Parts: sequence; C-alpha cells; structure tokens
Amino acid sequence: MKLRFYRLLTALCALSFILSATTADAQSDVCGLDAPPCETPLGTYRIALPDTPENENSTPAVIFFHGAGGTGARTLRNTAMVDAFTHHGYAVIAPDGLPRPNSRFGPGWSFHPDREKQRDEMAFTREVLDDAAARFGLDRDRIIMSGFSIGGSLTWYLACEDPNVASAYAPVAGAFWRPHPVTADCKGPVRMLHTHGWRDETVPLEGRPLGNGTILQGDVFYGLEVMRDLNGCTQMRADEYQTGPDYWVRWWTRCDPDTALRFAIHPGGHSIPLGWAEMTIDWYEGLDAMNGNY
Repeated sequence: MKLRFYRLLTALCALSFILSATTADAQSDVCGLDAPPCETPLGTYRIALPDTPENENSTPAVIFFHGAGGTGARTLRNTAMVDAFTHHGYAVIAPDGLPRPNSRFGPGWSFHPDREKQRDEMAFTREVLDDAAARFGLDRDRIIMSGFSIGGSLTWYLACEDPNVASAYAPVAGAFWRPHPVTADCKGPVRMLHTHGWRDETVPLEGRPLGNGTILQGDVFYGLEVMRDLNGCTQMRADEYQTGPDYWVRWWTRCDPDTALRFAIHPGGHSIPLGWAEMTIDWYEGLDAMNGNY
C-alpha cells in the first residue's frame, strides 16, 4: 500500500513539473518572435521575458522603440541586446511603430510636436506598459524607457511630456529635434542616460537638415542643457568623468535629489554599440544605491 502511494505521489509531482514547465514555455511564446503580437486599442507590441523572472508582479522591464523602418520583431532579433537584459532578469517590450504614408522608410513614430500625428504615442505607450504589466507580471514602477534613432527621439519627447511614465530613460542615437523644446515645455526632472556615437552621420551630435531643409534634427548638447535645467543642476559642465576604450562618459551630480543625467559617447557611428545594455543595467541599478545623480 505504501509503495503504491509513493508511486502515485511521484507521478503527481512529475506531472506538476511538466505542467508548470509547459505553462512557462507557453507564456514565454505569447507575443514573442514566433507568435502573433499582443494588441492594444492603439497598436501592437512583442515581448521577450527573462528566463528566471522574479516574484509575481515584480519583473523589471525595458520598453524599446525601434528606429525608422523597424518593427518590434526586429528589435527582438537584436539578440546581443535582448539576451543581456533577459539574462539580468529584465523583460524587453518591443512596440511597433505605424507605417507612414508616402514614406520610403517604413514604420515610424509620431514624435515631432510640430508635425501631424498618426497616433498619440504617449497614450499608446501607457497602453502597452499597462497591458504588459497585467499579462506578464511586470513591475510598473521599474520601467526603463529606451529607443534607437527616432525611437530615441520619441524617448526624449515622452520623458519631457511625462517624466513619470517610466522610472528612467536611456535613449540611443536620437534626441530632440529643432525647434528644440525649452525647459518650460517639459513637465519635470528625469533620470536619463543618453548614448551617442562620436562618428554618427545619420543623427549627428549637432543634428542635420532633412527633406531639403524642411525638418531639422536637434543638437544633443542643447537637449542636455534642457535636462540639466529640469534636474536643477547648478553647473553647466559635468561633475564626473570616466574614459575607457568603449565609452567616454560624463555626468552631473550637483542636481536635485532623485535625478540623474549621464552622457555616454562611443567611438562608432549610428548604432546600438556592444555592451550598451550592460552599461545601462549597471547605471539603472546604481541609481537607488546612489539616491540618484549617478
């Protein structure tokens, strides 16, 4: 009788393990590369989940906006970046931009405040974050917002419009466009790490004209000045510097508490450089330890 009981117990345990593994695998496939995207009223997104998530409703996440002509699926195909985040316990949310009429560049974002909008991107972003948090147990208070190129520009504008939509911002190779917003246009202080290529000729640090001069990219240094003002920084120049083979970094510390502003330059061009995800994770996880200004 005892032997029969133990055999039954062993079988039940094995079945439970198989079911739990199957459930985890099924959840990881939802809205991923090999499944239809998740849908919200304003659009779609995909997601990559960490292999070892934290407790329920406590998984941090990165929402990453693709560049011109990209898609959420293409974002998830950047395995060097995505694997770095998921390995450290972060989910990666990859929204889809909308196709732009009469444009050869493919999907994009309605980020420029002076141009016609196809979609309210702030409303879409909030939808995606709330939907992903409810579906996948994400911690809505631990969201890094990022993006590449015009996805990086969108990140700057969303941070300006509502600095509380995410807990930190880490745009890459994209910033404000001309006419630049002024400090009064933005709602409050931010925690931001901006990364840019020294040799970027697509979105140069100083910006450049497009469309025969009908639209002008912005100056990254001017955008940093706006963010310094928002953060209450008392110095124009940076307070701390770090130089290395991969990045030259500068940041401001004499600013309001719980703010952060850091600028990282890499020697390459218009790209997401290798090691960027790890640098961003180190910066973000150091913010609370340093009470901001890190």
